[in-house]
Amino acid sequence: MQDARRRIPRTDVLLREPRLLHATDRLGPERVKSAVREAQQWARAGDVRPEEVVDTALALLPRTASGLQPVINATGVLLHTNLGRAPLSAAARRAVQEAAGSTDVELDLQTGVRARRGRTALAALRTRVPAAAAVHVVNNGAAALVLAATALAAGKEIVVSRGEMVEIGDGFRLPDLLVCTGARLREVGTTNRTTAEDYARAIGPQTAFILKVHPSNFRITGFTHAVDVAELVPLGIPVVVDIGSGLLAPHSRLPEEPDARTQLEAGAALVTASGDKLLGGPQCGLLLGREDVVRSLARHPLARALRVDKMTLAALEATLTGPPTPTAQALDADPEELLHRAERLSGVLRADGIDARAVSSRATVGGGGAPGVTLPSAAVSLPEPYAAALRGGCVPVVGRLDGGRCLLDLAAVPAEDDERLAAAVRAVPAGER
Repeated sequence: MQDARRRIPRTDVLLREPRLLHATDRLGPERVKSAVREAQQWARAGDVRPEEVVDTALALLPRTASGLQPVINATGVLLHTNLGRAPLSAAARRAVQEAAGSTDVELDLQTGVRARRGRTALAALRTRVPAAAAVHVVNNGAAALVLAATALAAGKEIVVSRGEMVEIGDGFRLPDLLVCTGARLREVGTTNRTTAEDYARAIGPQTAFILKVHPSNFRITGFTHAVDVAELVPLGIPVVVDIGSGLLAPHSRLPEEPDARTQLEAGAALVTASGDKLLGGPQCGLLLGREDVVRSLARHPLARALRVDKMTLAALEATLTGPPTPTAQALDADPEELLHRAERLSGVLRADGIDARAVSSRATVGGGGAPGVTLPSAAVSLPEPYAAALRGGCVPVVGRLDGGRCLLDLAAVPAEDDERLAAAVRAVPAGER
């Protein structure tokens, strides 16, 4: 009898197979060749049949050339930091794809001379926040605050309340970020109470600005007091406000979340924020405020190191000018419609013999936004083992555990993904349920 190993196709023959040629266009030749050789080794060891080598090689290949895997966010956290915070709108995704090639990011096509980088994105941001006389964009929210401290307060003092000296995540602390710029911190008040008189007593010849930081990832309740921007402006020192979550204007469902428009109208000289949170755009840092202040930041040498790329500019502009973002849609979702979706999905899954139930739920904003605020939502409830199995599926689904059940909260799941979600649940092997 002929040794089955002699029937294993040669590497060059396999690489000409149409499906593997398509994979080569997608992933590059080296990655495909490596998968082919591994599949051939399995065939030589008798783990797969020679005629299964192509299918085995394809199964070894990732879906994309990047190690990042698209997931369905069914956690009930709208802006999940571990899942990349705000998902981009379809308009922003298209803008990124179009900007990936050569663009006029710094060229005036009419005159043929250099133009301001990202001018149309900056104009869109300025239009969305008329209270800002000027705007600038850097690569994230922390960078926006670091640039402000470096340009305005290096070698000088920043007056800040002790109750606003926050840790922003992953061990990074606001005081450390500010001190590394060469500024000195003048802490005032106490953890729970700071008054306008505390700020006034701290101001001196070395004061560069007063900093207000929204404690976005925690709440202090009870015997507390904080000072509004309007109370600080009469002290005659520029007030810089880090609102954190990137809300540009007030939102009815988040009445206590600070927004850029309100802070600027109250007299803030500068507002800093993140672009990938409640704004619903790409990761970037927004700086909005007085023209002289923003101009000094934009021309500072550090601004070059913190600038954003063309794809971020494209996504930001599309976010600002395009249709409602997935974040905005999730924030405004009708709880009754969410429950209707959960009931429909649960019914479909029960028809396939799956223990699925529609339940009411509570979602959160996440990403450091609106701490303590919950939003009415609905979820598909499944047995607990589904949680791990769904994370490991071809289309990973990330839910949450609650009361010994796996909840697939629909708050951050677009309605058009319902069928993908149901398919992912059905695909869980019986032994992993």
